Amino acid sequence: MPVPFVLLVVSICAAWLSPLSVGQRLRVHPWAIIYAAAVIAAFAQGLLQVSAVASLIVLVALALWMTRATHKAAYWLAFALLLVLCLALALHKVPGFNNPIVIDGAQFSPDAKLFTQYLNFDKGSVGLVLFALLSHKFRAGDHVGRLAIETAAGYAVTTVIVLGVALACGLVRFEPKVPVPAALFLTTNLFLTCVAEEAFFRVLIQDPLRGMRAGQAESDGTSRRARAIVAIVVSGLLFGVAHAAGGTPMIVMAALAGIGYAAVYARTNRIEVPILVHFGVNATHFLAFTYPALKG
Repeated sequence: MPVPFVLLVVSICAAWLSPLSVGQRLRVHPWAIIYAAAVIAAFAQGLLQVSAVASLIVLVALALWMTRATHKAAYWLAFALLLVLCLALALHKVPGFNNPIVIDGAQFSPDAKLFTQYLNFDKGSVGLVLFALLSHKFRAGDHVGRLAIETAAGYAVTTVIVLGVALACGLVRFEPKVPVPAALFLTTNLFLTCVAEEAFFRVLIQDPLRGMRAGQAESDGTSRRARAIVAIVVSGLLFGVAHAAGGTPMIVMAALAGIGYAAVYARTNRIEVPILVHFGVNATHFLAFTYPALKG
């Protein structure tokens, strides 16, 4: 994996670290220092052009604006602009990113469709910024045991439903394997796909739908429960639509998975839980079943 992407992965891991004090007033987050190094390295290697760097600066600025906006109108303006920019980056519509291919047309089993994997600095940056600045993360005092049980249960239920339906529909077969690029695939999938997709769908879709602004609920009682259910269903369906390139079967599978990820997030309110469930489902699919799907 190229150095800029190694630094991007490390910056995501550093999002849990406390800020460093520089002088009496300035506090700097370790993830921001590492991410700046990743951007500089990517620019130096020609993976980013000036337009890409500018868009990443705006991405961070909009997220910071959301964290500091005191008036509701300013908050939602920042939210709207951030949503549009995150979509553009995740869909690779912002010019100036030269994302390298790391797995090119691989076939992991005889009847499987060909698979190509990119290292996406644009989508990975969306995941980092939303995860580091706007997500509800693990914190001191959390009941780790309960969260571990919720994660395991969410993984088990979602995996059985999603891959069970895929098996029943003939989309995949049980084909256990450990392909040569497994470590690269799994690392990339966790940090540049699962983190990005879960941060986007939880922070910018599910949280607003369930009435969350800056970590505070805007509705109570029955209204809160109703909004939570709507948020789970809508965010799950939108997750399915986001996978429309794979055809109708993929939309259905992704929607079922998205509802599972949204449900565990609603129960725990910790972004790491849906990230781990998402990664667990993807890893099980990759290692134990036809990946990405059977031909025709």
